[in-house]
Amino acid sequence: MSAPTPPLRGDALLTAVTAAMVELHERYHHRKPISAKTQLLGDDLLACVMGGVYTEVEKTMIELQRSTIVQETRNAFQQAMRDRFISDVQRLSGRHVLAFISNHSVGPDMEIELFFLTPEPAPAADTPSADDPPAGQVSS
Repeated sequence: MSAPTPPLRGDALLTAVTAAMVELHERYHHRKPISAKTQLLGDDLLACVMGGVYTEVEKTMIELQRSTIVQETRNAFQQAMRDRFISDVQRLSGRHVLAFISNHSVGPDMEIELFFLTPEPAPAADTPSADDPPAGQVSS
């Protein structure tokens, strides 16, 4: 089965964004998050929430009361990777990302990626609607 062709909409977009975020997490943290889900809030806010994101080293650091180091490292990494996250969402959605916000929580073990999108393009004005008369005819 071939991958869907962007730009995607609806559930196909949400599934593809989730898969892209999980793939990036696995590639750079060497493990998949335990859970991941993407939702479109309104028309312009795409939110991907991942749970169970910390590596064993990070979990150990958190247990040893060194969560500040984990947070600083994660923040620096997310800022360094922001263009890759944005690029994937823009490619999949066909929309420009106006702003990207990434954050994580030590308890509970969660990460959220927020993408504020430009409005969807309006349908072309020259596209006939079902109410328009057939080409070459004038309605009376």
